[in-house]
Amino acid sequence: MSRFGFIHDKMEIKFLVLYIMARVASPIDFPTLTELTMCDEGVDYFDFAEAVAELVETGHMTLEDGLYAITDKGRQNGEACESSLPYSVKHKCNANLATVNGILRRNAQVRTEVLPRPDGSLTARMTLDDEGGNIMTIELLCVNRDQAARLSEGFQAKPERVYNEVLAALLDKEDSKDE
Repeated sequence: MSRFGFIHDKMEIKFLVLYIMARVASPIDFPTLTELTMCDEGVDYFDFAEAVAELVETGHMTLEDGLYAITDKGRQNGEACESSLPYSVKHKCNANLATVNGILRRNAQVRTEVLPRPDGSLTARMTLDDEGGNIMTIELLCVNRDQAARLSEGFQAKPERVYNEVLAALLDKEDSKDE
C-alpha cells in the first residue's frame, strides 16, 4: 500500500529518529519518541518500532529504565545523514521538539520525592532548580503517603507560586514589626 508523506522506508525512519534524539533535551520514553516520530504521514508504526529496536541493538541509542538516549555513535551517524531529511519534516520535528523540550526542562527543574524516616513518618522533599542550580528545597514532615503525595502534586503544579509565596512571607517586614 502506498503511503503519503516524505518518509517511506525504515532507513529514513532511522535518520528521523536520530535527528529527533540528537535534539531532545533529555532521555525520553517510547510513547514520546513515537509521538515525535509520527510527524510525517509516511512513517509506518511497525517499521518505526523495528527501527528503534535496531538503533538500540547497533549502539546508536541506549535504553535504560524505559528511557531512550542517543549515543555518540548515533549522534555522529545521524549528523551525517540529516541532510537527507526533507525540510518540511525537520520543520515539523523542530516545532514538536520545542514543546517536548520545554516540558522535559521543566520536569528536570521541578522535582519531588517521598523519603521514609526512622520513626515511620515520611518527608516530602520538593526541589526547584534553574539553569544555574538549586533555587529552593523544602522538606516537610508528613504523617502518611497520601499527605506526602498531595504536597508533592501541589508543588509540581505550582512551584513558582510556592517559591514566590515563601519569599513574600520571609521578606514581609510588616509581620516582623508586629511581633
